[in-house]
Amino acid sequence: MCGGRGTRLDAGVEKPLFDVGGRPMVDRVRDALDASRVDTTYAVVSPHAPATRDHVAADLPVVETPGEGYVADLSSALERVETPVLTVAADLPLLEGDVVDAVLDHADGSTSVRVPRALKEALGASCNGDAAWVPTGLNVVGDDEDSVYRSYDARLAVNVNRRADAELAERLLAAWEVSDGP
Repeated sequence: MCGGRGTRLDAGVEKPLFDVGGRPMVDRVRDALDASRVDTTYAVVSPHAPATRDHVAADLPVVETPGEGYVADLSSALERVETPVLTVAADLPLLEGDVVDAVLDHADGSTSVRVPRALKEALGASCNGDAAWVPTGLNVVGDDEDSVYRSYDARLAVNVNRRADAELAERLLAAWEVSDGP
């Protein structure tokens, strides 16, 4: 899912193209999916992100959506692909292939991936809502019953919605680079 404007980032680029650690977030997510056992990756774009569409179109099949918000655009995209399907937001720049594979290993039908709100707060990541377990932006959508996969992995806890989130992601990337991993 890479159709966001990124207005809360107050940047001169669309949200998926916002650099974290010197690379656009959408490229980091694409690399994580490439490193996982996911077979095919689609870029789900909207009219709000034409530069993102241009950026990914040479490498990925593109699914156009109307740009009516995350849920409406996700629904529109799901009408065009077979399920089950893994969905991921482009604002997860810390995502890695092994995390994606762990989610796929634990997915049971449609699966919402969540992290503890306390983890996001401890890291200093922004968090919407007040639930104890919050959505990550990574899910499996299928035809089976809904389930929840709970993870304590910090790589799923940082969605870049604000500048402070981007700064946090960059600090974590730098720390992991020095220590050879999360």
